[in-house]
Amino acid sequence: MMSVKDWIFSQLLSKSFASARPLSGGTYFEEESFHDEFGNRGSAHTTNLMHASAVADTSVSPGGNPESQNHSSSQINVVENSSNQPHRVNLDRKLNPLSKIENLQIKFLRLLRRFGQMQDNLMVAKVLYRMHLATLISAGESDIKRANIRRDTARAIAAEQEITGVPELDFSFRVLVLGKTGVGKSSTINSIFDETKVMTDAFYPATDNVQEIVGTFNGIKVSFIDTPGLLPSSAGTVGKNRKILYKVKKFLRKHPPDMVLYFERLDLINNGYSDFPLLKLITKVFGSAIWFNTILVMTHSSSALPEGANGSPVTYESYVAQCTNLVQHYIHQAVADPKLENPVLLVENHAQCRTDINGEKILPNGQVWRFQFFLLCMCTKILADVNTLLKFQDSIELGPPSNQRLPSLPHLLSAFLRNHIMSTTGDSNDIDELTLSDLEEEEYDEYEQLPPIRILTKSQFEKLSNNQKKDYLDELDYRETLFLKKQLIEDIRRREKKHSKGETSALDGSENLEETPEPVALPDMAVPLSFDPDYPVHRYRCVITSDQWLARPVLDPHGWDHDVGFDGINLDTTVEVRKNVHASVSGQMSKDKQDFSIQSQCAAAFAHPRGPTYGVGVDVQSSGEEMIYTVHGNTKLRTLKHNCTECGLSATSFGNKYFFGAKLEDSISVSKRLKFVINGGRMGGLGQVAYGGSFETTFRGKDYPVRNDKLSQSSGL
Repeated sequence: MMSVKDWIFSQLLSKSFASARPLSGGTYFEEESFHDEFGNRGSAHTTNLMHASAVADTSVSPGGNPESQNHSSSQINVVENSSNQPHRVNLDRKLNPLSKIENLQIKFLRLLRRFGQMQDNLMVAKVLYRMHLATLISAGESDIKRANIRRDTARAIAAEQEITGVPELDFSFRVLVLGKTGVGKSSTINSIFDETKVMTDAFYPATDNVQEIVGTFNGIKVSFIDTPGLLPSSAGTVGKNRKILYKVKKFLRKHPPDMVLYFERLDLINNGYSDFPLLKLITKVFGSAIWFNTILVMTHSSSALPEGANGSPVTYESYVAQCTNLVQHYIHQAVADPKLENPVLLVENHAQCRTDINGEKILPNGQVWRFQFFLLCMCTKILADVNTLLKFQDSIELGPPSNQRLPSLPHLLSAFLRNHIMSTTGDSNDIDELTLSDLEEEEYDEYEQLPPIRILTKSQFEKLSNNQKKDYLDELDYRETLFLKKQLIEDIRRREKKHSKGETSALDGSENLEETPEPVALPDMAVPLSFDPDYPVHRYRCVITSDQWLARPVLDPHGWDHDVGFDGINLDTTVEVRKNVHASVSGQMSKDKQDFSIQSQCAAAFAHPRGPTYGVGVDVQSSGEEMIYTVHGNTKLRTLKHNCTECGLSATSFGNKYFFGAKLEDSISVSKRLKFVINGGRMGGLGQVAYGGSFETTFRGKDYPVRNDKLSQSSGL
């Protein structure tokens, strides 16, 4: 017996037949040139047709008349049976897939003759067309000609077998019925068998437990899984409905159905239809795949029609279309996929319903609904069997469209090449690499030897001549440069002393311990040129304190919260975890009614006093409904005084896709003011590989490293 998972998977695959190619009144069956196209392109082309569309088109217009959709029966093309001997059907296990599909065609044609259905019915034509595609897919190159030429023989074989009754037609299907209490599930089962199989009650729920009702109609074994009625959607009925649905799910593990009937009352559907929570609960319990092979059953289809908006009567077809479209709309919302189209079956179980000369109940549109039910079930079952034979692995999935976008490998590689180990001092990596010996050629005590200078007031400065103003400003700039050099040297000495003595940051420089900085207010965010009187920028003024965390709001002037205008938060911190180990975290999070976005960078670095530096980082970024996770690690080694080598590895996850990269970088400092950097890397994933690299030349200013003035030129590959 199949499990529920296997059943759902088989139904997913079977629907690909029903949606392979939409048919109109005269496409495949009125153009013989289309057959030649199949013969020329072969089975590879038909495989692409099987997955060309994601819309299930096996539904029948609820108000359509089968007689109005007929085509000439001589235009139906079927595949010849692999053998003219009837007893060959009993040797299914020894037949190849092509012969098995041909036998299914004969079985389907026998069913049509037994139920008196026209073979040129549009729904029948669609099923035969899908089976023809399946035959071409299963056939080898030598069998394609046979499948295209000898098609009408299957109809003759089916007629002969149905007349003689040899072999016996072996066909059955099992149906699951779902719906609210009182919609007519049990009454419909009784009407299909034309006898009382289940007790019904007009005022109280008649079905208390999940049960299977088995019967026979025209030699076909039909099984119904009757379920307790669900309660109308409300806060107090969610738990009861969930309990009922899980009972049904447990029962289906041993009795998997071939299709599902979902019941609604046509006379009770209006603009106030509010069963979306119930549809959502069914989807949550059984999964979205349950709606693939679901038939919408509208009971009480012969009830009096309501009046139109202006009091005028409405037509039967328009009213049915309006009601079914409303239910279909909420099913689309429940599965988050508007491509699904469920077939509709109109049902009337009332004893006073109009009948034809054979006693079959007729709907106002002239349809015999019981035969329409069997036709829908037969088509669904046959297509599922064909799919099982072909063992297709590709299926159509319901739900929100998955993000099929793939990140650009060159973009990932470029971002990886730009990534470096975090600085342990908070400055740039170039400043971090400086040592005291790099600056020993300068006169560090020159600042202390400078004579005092008199700082002029603004009025005094205005009285100077232009040459005097220029000399005065140059002197101030020169003194500022020397002062910054002195501070940099002291910082480097303190750092090297700390590494040599193994002191912690808390004990280091205790004699020069600085006072706790006073809180400083950050500048307010810019006010737009046009704003409301209650513009709330004053509510989120930020202050920098001694706290390691810096939190700031994120302004979104077009956000959904117009009164506040701030829809996110930005966090930054850099801490020294322990000796020689530093960590930094920065991120931004934004949220509105529909979307949630996050960007985060976490990094840690270990700097050995006399050896290499190791770094690791984790980056998280949202991309639509997917998340991009990147883990990278770097190692930096100073091989020579003016040479530094860095290598790194990276792993990126995007959905269930993974990309891996590696890089190597080398930098050479020719002098204090000239530096060359060359790097190269590789990024690969999903069978694709990207290579890249760059060469960069940097010319620094004369006051480097005090002033980080530089001119860079780079070229990439």
